[in-house]
Amino acid sequence: MTRRRVQRFNELIQQELSKLLIRRVRDPRLSSVTITEVDVTPDLRIARVYISTLNDDKEVRQEILRSIQGAGGFLRRELAQILQVRHTPELDFRLDESARYGEHIDQLLEQIHQEKETPSSSPKSL
Repeated sequence: MTRRRVQRFNELIQQELSKLLIRRVRDPRLSSVTITEVDVTPDLRIARVYISTLNDDKEVRQEILRSIQGAGGFLRRELAQILQVRHTPELDFRLDESARYGEHIDQLLEQIHQEKETPSSSPKSL
């Protein structure tokens, strides 16, 4: 498959999984899950599905990841019916930490900016 077709396939899987999470999955823990990216391997056998959630607690995020992994078989079956391709990729769910990392970088930059604005209180040499 060409790179453009793989990219379209990634986008299609992302859209359909998002719809399935909203309409078909009944687990309340997954109501705050957002599919941020899908990356299918070149052989189209595995789809890495990156998810994010609004919850900041690491333990809760891990529980949500376990829940969506548990629903993986159901989601793959439903996806197979929608996509109608020869081989539906296995779904490998992973937490997307890029938003949290971006927030951390923003906090560090803000801290540096504040430190530059405050005058230095170091004693002057004579």
